[in-house]
Amino acid sequence: MLAGMFPSRTLTMYLARLFIVRILGVLVMLVVVLQSLQLLSESGDILAVPGNGQAELWRYVTLNVPQLIARFLPYAVLLATLFTFTPLNQNSEVIAMRAGGLSAHQILAPMLLTAAVVSLFSLAFNETVVAPATGKLKQWTALKYQPVPTETGVRSNVYVPDGSNVLAAATVTGTGASAVLTGVTWYHRDGAGMVTEQLRSPRATFAAPGWRLDNPTHFDVATTTQIQLPSQVIAPKVTPAELGLTKVDPDGQNIFQLSKSIAAMKASGRRTTELEAKWWHKLAAPLSAVLMPLLGSVAAFGLARSGTLLIRAVAGMALGFTYFVVDNAALAMGNFGGYAPLVAAWAPFLLFVLVGETVLVRTEE
Repeated sequence: MLAGMFPSRTLTMYLARLFIVRILGVLVMLVVVLQSLQLLSESGDILAVPGNGQAELWRYVTLNVPQLIARFLPYAVLLATLFTFTPLNQNSEVIAMRAGGLSAHQILAPMLLTAAVVSLFSLAFNETVVAPATGKLKQWTALKYQPVPTETGVRSNVYVPDGSNVLAAATVTGTGASAVLTGVTWYHRDGAGMVTEQLRSPRATFAAPGWRLDNPTHFDVATTTQIQLPSQVIAPKVTPAELGLTKVDPDGQNIFQLSKSIAAMKASGRRTTELEAKWWHKLAAPLSAVLMPLLGSVAAFGLARSGTLLIRAVAGMALGFTYFVVDNAALAMGNFGGYAPLVAAWAPFLLFVLVGETVLVRTEE
């Protein structure tokens, strides 16, 4: 039954070879052009830093190219679909296939299979190459292309919720039970969220549970009085693991690292809607390559001499680009809680599968 879904082996290999060559050609063209433009834009800022030279330009290219490949691979598949189907239609090869008894879905099957392989490659490439490169490039860009300092393990300006209260520290050094906080302030808030008192201390250590303040100073907001207190233990719900949580960059983490970050953020009571939407999108985004042959297939069918081939090609391109617009809009809605993360990531894909199938069936099957 599976073999019946495809044309002959020779025709399958012929269509797959045409498709993959065009995908690679379009992708290389897009990446080279876009990388050249971005390098021209950023090279001035990179070379403006004393000590930066050709090595730093190449570093920028090697970190940025994986992002361009991941971002524009679905577009390359869409354009390759049009560049494959349009000549096949013009040369009456599609008509010959239909005359040989092949359905539209059988003609499309080799290209869908090729796109599925491309999607698997895209998923693996995104998780192993793109995510680390993105994280490094964002860090380097944030430093305005200055040398990235060696990781010291010191975290600064840390804020952690303690129920309705807040524990803040200027710096956190060490990990686990050996973590040490300096410049500590504990804000006690009432039911309305107003700060009623503060405890300040130059140093705090983990008391299992809670954090022991050395020589804390108590400040009462209502009376504006300040008194010195003996050692105090505060924030029993705050664990050392929570202090290690900083802002999570979902684009700079692979799916396994992001899963751990989401679990840690949930455990600390923080909002994870945006991270969960990005997690699901890491799975859904590579599959968009499978969708592109279906949306672009409208250019394959219909008589070339009828004069509608150009209109069909434009319609296929419009369907493909509309998918990307809807996908980005749904992801934005999911980021601020308008859609559930699962819906935000997968609804556009499933919607356009139905749209593509409807257009294909109603026009050709």
